[in-house]
Amino acid sequence: MPIYGDDPDPPPSVYLLRNTLRKIRRFHKGGSLRQQIVILLGWLFLLYALFQAHQYLFPKPFPLLVCETPTHERSHHITLPNAPNEETLSRTWKTLQAVYDAHPPQPLELTLKSFKSLADFPDLEDIKNHTYISTEDAQASRNSHVQVTKKLLPYPDGLFSGQGIVMLAGGRYTGFATTGLGMLREVGSKLPVEIWVKDHQEENEEWCKELANEGIACRRLSDYMDTKLLEHGYQLKISSIFFSSFEQILFLDADNVPVRNPDSIFKSAAFTNTGVILWPDYWTHTGAPVLPYVVGLSDAPSELLRGDQTAESGQLMWDKKRHWKALCLATYYNYYGPQHYYTLISQGWAGWGDKDTFTIALRSLRQDFYMVPHELVTLFVNGSSSGIGMLQADPTKPAGYEPMFLHSNIIKWSIRGFFCSGCADDEKDPVALSAWENAESPINPHLKEHRRIFSMEHMESMKIDPEPLIWKSFEHVACRSVWQRPGLCSRTREHMEQTFGYEFYGGGVSPIAGGGGDQICRRIG
Repeated sequence: MPIYGDDPDPPPSVYLLRNTLRKIRRFHKGGSLRQQIVILLGWLFLLYALFQAHQYLFPKPFPLLVCETPTHERSHHITLPNAPNEETLSRTWKTLQAVYDAHPPQPLELTLKSFKSLADFPDLEDIKNHTYISTEDAQASRNSHVQVTKKLLPYPDGLFSGQGIVMLAGGRYTGFATTGLGMLREVGSKLPVEIWVKDHQEENEEWCKELANEGIACRRLSDYMDTKLLEHGYQLKISSIFFSSFEQILFLDADNVPVRNPDSIFKSAAFTNTGVILWPDYWTHTGAPVLPYVVGLSDAPSELLRGDQTAESGQLMWDKKRHWKALCLATYYNYYGPQHYYTLISQGWAGWGDKDTFTIALRSLRQDFYMVPHELVTLFVNGSSSGIGMLQADPTKPAGYEPMFLHSNIIKWSIRGFFCSGCADDEKDPVALSAWENAESPINPHLKEHRRIFSMEHMESMKIDPEPLIWKSFEHVACRSVWQRPGLCSRTREHMEQTFGYEFYGGGVSPIAGGGGDQICRRIG
């Protein structure tokens, strides 16, 4: 059997090696010990010389060096989305807000209690008896819900248009968003994007100017509503969807990293047939038995929703025109979410927040939606049992699981969180330290020793390899953006060179990065 490609005969050096080994064996049959040692050393030297000659005469194929202009520069042709009409949209919101204010649920402050354990799924009796709501309050909440659904506004034609991606940022989530936005362009998305923040205090104007060159517009919720009403971060998501200029939306959490181009989802049968795509979470429904009664799904408290799959809203697709009233009803749930509906829907078990307000609103109004049939896959740090996040499936592939999104709900992918040095206000706070600084971080040895964080075996089984592209996004932030830092840039590029075979050539886009990097190259093969 040939051992060198398709050549049936091994190179001459292999014959020499074979003969050498035969002669060495003969030396053990005769001569003094001293003669045997001298001859053996001579042959070992000859073997070394032959090995060096073989390396020279028959070198391994040198990896192909592939170079390209940084992806962010190639995204400059994407058209920036137009801002929605501020006056009309604000007036629409105020009309809805008046309806919400007039019909609150009861009690307005629903007591949130802890379950015995968050590690084990609660049994049915614990779920049924966990949250107490009097018969009078349940009836009052149901009456309010009926009035709200009657008074929901019709779809405002002409106010929204087009398709696009919506993401939230602000505070530490801005760092996560830099990675997610970068990966959207790295995987080839050509859709316009709106990045929403709560108000001007969370907006970075210089960053927004950079993003505008890539078809990404910054928006402030405070331009359209009184954000003092948003007492919890979970309420920001549906607000950004509601106020977005797009009619058809792919929403992504800031810590969501696409591993494939998501643009095709808008044309998928799952979306065109229903207008909503939701992705599954780990567990089934844990809401209070009174919930189906309050939202009009049953005539009395019941276990109607008990077997339903809960949603994981790190990503969702929504057609506003087809599901405008369901969006407005879900907004009502979120308007009273922290005080009432988040607890009513999950009772404080895992997943307390906005994530299932979308499904409850759709079910309440008897509107169709598509729940991705594939279970999510938990991704672990290479060589350990530490989790990274949830890999969610491509909804355009119903026949079999193929990953589309990495919702990094455990290890957040930001270059500041990975490699920043001296960024923590409190150096003793392990949460504030970067993974490179924190010896207890599960990815600290991977960064220190320049190893992959994802298991290549796992990636190859799913036919993806997003990690090199994530680091390209990191490099842009660390070396070419308003967030650039010399030390951060050098550590990032060193890791990319040592781990993935990247090389950087050219005069450099950023003076602060010390030059180099107009061309990003990578050894392939």
